[in-house]
Amino acid sequence: MARSEAVIVDVVRTPSGRGKPDGELSDIHPADLLAGVLIELTTRNGLDPALVDDVIGGCVTQSGEQAGNVIRTAVLSAGFPESVPAVTVDRQCGSSQQAAAFAAQGVIAGAYDIAIACGVESMSRVPMGSNAGGAALGGALLHARYPEGLVNQGVAAELIADRWGFSRAELDDYAARSQARAAEAAAGGAFEPELVAVPTPDSGSVVADETIRPGTTAERLASLPPAFRTDRLAQRFPQLEWRITAGNSSPLTDGASAALIMSRETADRLGLRPRARFHSFAVAGSDPLLMLTGILPATRKLLERSGVGLDEIDAYEVNEAFAPVPLLWQREFGAEPGRLNPHGGAIALGHALGSSGTRLLATLVNELEATGGRYGLQTMCEGGGTANATLIEVLR
Repeated sequence: MARSEAVIVDVVRTPSGRGKPDGELSDIHPADLLAGVLIELTTRNGLDPALVDDVIGGCVTQSGEQAGNVIRTAVLSAGFPESVPAVTVDRQCGSSQQAAAFAAQGVIAGAYDIAIACGVESMSRVPMGSNAGGAALGGALLHARYPEGLVNQGVAAELIADRWGFSRAELDDYAARSQARAAEAAAGGAFEPELVAVPTPDSGSVVADETIRPGTTAERLASLPPAFRTDRLAQRFPQLEWRITAGNSSPLTDGASAALIMSRETADRLGLRPRARFHSFAVAGSDPLLMLTGILPATRKLLERSGVGLDEIDAYEVNEAFAPVPLLWQREFGAEPGRLNPHGGAIALGHALGSSGTRLLATLVNELEATGGRYGLQTMCEGGGTANATLIEVLR
């Protein structure tokens, strides 16, 4: 029996809201935030939600309002039939990218005809790390393996900047470029095909990314203090110059996104136009102390499995959790800077943790369609030392 081909019919996202109590999306329950995206995704494609075999979604901080399988809560909140199942997955920052891989692989295996991959994170309402409740991650066995202890992602970014020799000026230059590209793309309407307006309780509507800061300069970023230095960490890592700031990091963000994925045969039967297909997938583990480097082995595995050369790929979406991450990826692969995050990245567009994978997918599909590109690669570093990589091919 021939394998089914998993295609992307549509992919949409909310604007990125600042993940703070005064952010534009902070008054909206995360389940409602995602529900609005699910409603728009099915409505604008004329799809009966009852036909969806599964909804697979990412969310990282699964506590409080995001506890209890928040994806199922969002599906019910969207008015989908109770017969439509849903599951919440956590691969840290790559949760919804993994959800898209699971959905596509289910289609390819013949387990699904139609699936929705999605993600949500309200970092204003459910603070990052609050699900840990102050508890240590891991017990005696993990401590025995890593006796000095692991570190947070900001310190991992510092270690990468130090090991690979990225100066503070390089990091700030990159961050300013990300903001400039995103601002230019927004002004030119590049994000309009993927954006879903979000109604607010005061009868207003959020229609644009709140996280983009037009006019950002490297000189202004240079004045910001280090974000992750503490006296204890400075004693442990005396070699570090502490170059990571709020300006060259992704901001706390609220957002949701979703992709409609199905077999090509199902799309044809329903009269829906496939926009792209999933070509190849990879996932890799890496040193949890340098947890952001997993994008390197994940990309190598992806390129080897796909048989597609990096020079054949028209756009690369490498999540900008911190500026050293895309810079490291670019250097290691000799990638063309103009193809890397051409519409800016998470430094400007935000990083709503559980939503970021399908957010990148939305931007990537639209980039390729607008420029006539064929192949697009996205890769995402993830907490704990893992990474996802995905290759898509636009269909015309």
